[in-house]
Amino acid sequence: MTAFTIDLSSITTLSDDQFDRLCMANPELKFERTPTGELVIMPPTGGETGRGNAKLTSRFVVWNEQYNLGEVFDSSTCFRIPGGGDRSPDVAWVSQERWDALTPEQQRKFPPICPDFVLELLSPSDNLTVTQQKMQEYLSCGIRLGWLINPEDKQVEIYRPGQEVEVLRSPRMLSGETVLPGLTLEMGWMWR
Repeated sequence: MTAFTIDLSSITTLSDDQFDRLCMANPELKFERTPTGELVIMPPTGGETGRGNAKLTSRFVVWNEQYNLGEVFDSSTCFRIPGGGDRSPDVAWVSQERWDALTPEQQRKFPPICPDFVLELLSPSDNLTVTQQKMQEYLSCGIRLGWLINPEDKQVEIYRPGQEVEVLRSPRMLSGETVLPGLTLEMGWMWR
């Protein structure tokens, strides 16, 4: 299961509307679009990645229900990132103030907003370099905190604006810092 990237630039450039219609006409497929307009067809995840995504998302939902500071999104949400592509992070969070500033129609479709926080869980079908480039794309478009979790290498890359990427080896805990106040994520289960 490998992601496929298709460069359509020699024949067309998909408009936002065309990309939206392509996604609606093919609900069994998961698409992303790079900032340069390349179409990325994402494969379904395997069992381990799906299990990891579910555990991670549930922990963010529980934290968010306790603190009620914004909205949590799973990997099926595609964000139309201003100045970037159309991306679906494995977990995303948007502050309530920024979410409420969107119109109901913007909230219903692919929200035209860069999340405040994104998490990417590297699956066996993901390319580390490509995913790191995606994390840099999120940074350039306005995330305040990002985590790239790499279970195979037992490490987490932490992305913050204006700072070097911090790499942690087999961390026991991750903190949401000031972006996700009160969030501490126990990570021991990920490294087993």
